Amino acid sequence: MKISVVTAVYNRRATIAQALGSVSSQNYAQVEHVIQDGGSTDGTVDLIAEISNDRMRLTSEPDDGIYDAINRGIRRAQGDVIGLMHSDDLFAHTDVLTAVAEALSNPDLDGVYGDLDYVAADDTSRIIRRWRSGPYSQDRLSKGWMPPHPTVYLRRDVFDRYGLYDTSYRIAADYDAMLRYLGKGQIKLGYIPDVMVKMRVGGESNKSLGKILRKSREDYRAIRSNGVGGLGTLARKNLSKIQQFF
Repeated sequence: MKISVVTAVYNRRATIAQALGSVSSQNYAQVEHVIQDGGSTDGTVDLIAEISNDRMRLTSEPDDGIYDAINRGIRRAQGDVIGLMHSDDLFAHTDVLTAVAEALSNPDLDGVYGDLDYVAADDTSRIIRRWRSGPYSQDRLSKGWMPPHPTVYLRRDVFDRYGLYDTSYRIAADYDAMLRYLGKGQIKLGYIPDVMVKMRVGGESNKSLGKILRKSREDYRAIRSNGVGGLGTLARKNLSKIQQFF
């Protein structure tokens, strides 16, 4: 089973080496790392070239935002299974992709996901929030549940059947995609009860009040367009984050 890890990056020289290193250090052998750069101007591309290895496939070209870049990377990917590694994130340990491959040896599963730790931007050993997602069931969607998106690995067939990320969403295309795949597509996901990814705090969707409000509007649009609830679902989605701090 070949696994493609897609990284969309733009001007992330400070963090990209750690993200790439965590993919390169995975013990699972059949890994392709597809790097989609948006035309960085801060030396990101030069740094990637310096540390490149035979697992990496880099393209640098202008794009229309992160979801467009991710879509381009998925189209380039050649793996049987596809997941993401954001340019600010890293795998929690070296056997994450081994666990993904073992779980997906079950042909009844369309994909897998696990748990995630939010970590300090300047110290990835310091945990700020713990996202423990738990096993999936269909009724959890209307309660605002979704799997931690950076931990999700899907068979290529899921993207072929139900489409890529909707780029009309600027912040919440990942939430829309998960609702589309799980709600309308009713794909079957397996749960890996382990921290798979460390994600630095300070993401794009929380950088300002305006972006927080935009994300809430986009989340609500995704909830309604995928037919999984309404304002109550949005409220539960936001309130569920509180327990991650304790």
